[in-house]
Amino acid sequence: MTTVLDLTISRDNLRGRGALSNASGRYEKTSRVLVDDGWDDGWRDDDLAPPPLRTEVIRDATRSIIARNKSPDISFDQSINPYRGCEHGCIYCFARPTHAYLGLSPGVDFETRLFAKPNAAELLAKELSAPGYVPKTIAMGTNTDPYQPLEKKMRITRSILEVLREFKHPVGIVTKSPLILRDIDILSDMAREGLAKVAISVTTLDRKLARQMEPRAGTPTRRLQAIAALSEARIPTGVMFAPAIPALNDEEMEAVLRAAADAGARTAGYVLLRLPLEIKDLFREWLEANVPGRAKHVMTLVRQMRGGKDYDAQWNTRMKGTGPYAEFMARRFHMAVRRLGLNQPSVPLAVHKFRRPPRLGDQLSLL
Repeated sequence: MTTVLDLTISRDNLRGRGALSNASGRYEKTSRVLVDDGWDDGWRDDDLAPPPLRTEVIRDATRSIIARNKSPDISFDQSINPYRGCEHGCIYCFARPTHAYLGLSPGVDFETRLFAKPNAAELLAKELSAPGYVPKTIAMGTNTDPYQPLEKKMRITRSILEVLREFKHPVGIVTKSPLILRDIDILSDMAREGLAKVAISVTTLDRKLARQMEPRAGTPTRRLQAIAALSEARIPTGVMFAPAIPALNDEEMEAVLRAAADAGARTAGYVLLRLPLEIKDLFREWLEANVPGRAKHVMTLVRQMRGGKDYDAQWNTRMKGTGPYAEFMARRFHMAVRRLGLNQPSVPLAVHKFRRPPRLGDQLSLL
């Protein structure tokens, strides 16, 4: 097997990206470091500056599309991810370490070397048609965003929704992209039969902070507008305040929930910042570059909520943390939810409506 070497990339070449480096993944045997030897001073001239990195799209030759989940603290059993990697470039994204499985860096590679599954709809129809398939709500947006910029051209997520609508199969979507409004026709059809729900991720109302943390995602205003449009179309819509980052955006929790509720959100959730594997170094690097005055305080509070570590992957506490500050954050969330009337009891998505539509060559029913 050929070892992949990932060079650290000059920051002059990272305009519009979230990560500030591109260290090799944890499985690689070697790594390289970019060193300034003084010969490239000419690049500081704006006319000679290197162009921004382009996004590369690679075909993912997967043979199956539904992923199964056995984690006891996650609310879904199966999910679909149309893409691997995400151009939104959110610095905190917990999916970044998965790029290491591909021999790539969880840093800049995760944002610029994307894998797409153009035959996802075909694979899905085949899996749903299998005699032994048992319908359970399919979650989308659990790893990388199904409505990242690439989807506008490739339309893989839309093709998946078309199959789900045909099979009357329930789906829950999490996204931070207003592009979801393109598919409001399919989602409203499904919602009328209790087959679809959506959660929009709103991390901050501060446009500058959003631009720094999530450089290629929709602005906070456009996300709130998406909540309003989805709600008006009678698609059950909620808001995710995720991640909640102490001393950086957690003070906005109540304001975000209020703005989302005013826009029509019915439900709300939050997840504490998670820093597994390579993310901890990428996030620290980002803090020092963007909010140096708060970097130390942020990490101190993170460790207070993670048992003295940067991250604790313990089931049932990894999403919310432990300790006084974590308890205080949870109390604030529940008080805000109660005050705003969010998270009222609701009917679960309709699994019982699932049906396999007739296909060419199927034997005709005698009924």
